[in-house]
Amino acid sequence: MTYCTGVMLDTGLVFASDSRTHAGVDNIARFCKMTVFERVGDRVIVLLSSGNLAGTQAVISLLKQRNAKNGEPNLWSAGSMFDVANLVSDAVRDIDRRDGQHLAASAISFNASFILGGQISGEPPRLFRLYAQGNFIEASVETPYLQTGETKYGKPILDRVITRSTSLNNAAKCVLVSFDSTMCSNLSVGMPIDLLCYQRDSLEVRMRRRFDVGDAYFTELGKQWTEGTRQVFSRLPDLDW
Repeated sequence: MTYCTGVMLDTGLVFASDSRTHAGVDNIARFCKMTVFERVGDRVIVLLSSGNLAGTQAVISLLKQRNAKNGEPNLWSAGSMFDVANLVSDAVRDIDRRDGQHLAASAISFNASFILGGQISGEPPRLFRLYAQGNFIEASVETPYLQTGETKYGKPILDRVITRSTSLNNAAKCVLVSFDSTMCSNLSVGMPIDLLCYQRDSLEVRMRRRFDVGDAYFTELGKQWTEGTRQVFSRLPDLDW
């Protein structure tokens, strides 16, 4: 299992992903699930991956391979983020066609989904959630964040805090609290956490950080959130029986 989330704000985008993968309680490993394609001044494209690790790695490798070929539609030549979403969807379907039947023979379904976001020069930032079938949805004013993986434990804090007008800094804190809450309730999500904040119209990555086990800031954030939640709870009015 994994947890990834992307947030669309008036001032930019926030992305975060955990790094835990497992195939049973005795087979746990760490892999970065955040992939960044960047050409400063032209485009920033961020992919967060969830699902079968072999499937998601194959999709990303196929995208990189196509980027290196001249004359073939790829992430560097795409004219819009919508075009990028279609290219990623095409890659997902291509890998599914190649591997899906073999996985099905072992009663395993192809499972590779992504959070995709970024900005291409000439258009505003955009954010998408791509499903294993290759279809996708786009974030909106009413739905400013998208999640994939183990989403339920981190969702409540995002619902209560995130709006399009939330600042990048506050959204980043909210996302980290969302991960802290998820890891408290589900051991299949774990550190390191990769965090990236993209400032609208900058067309380059200026804020990216990895939080590993024992990180002082993340530890203090989780501690204060827990203590603050308990204090607020203690001040709630008592029931009138």
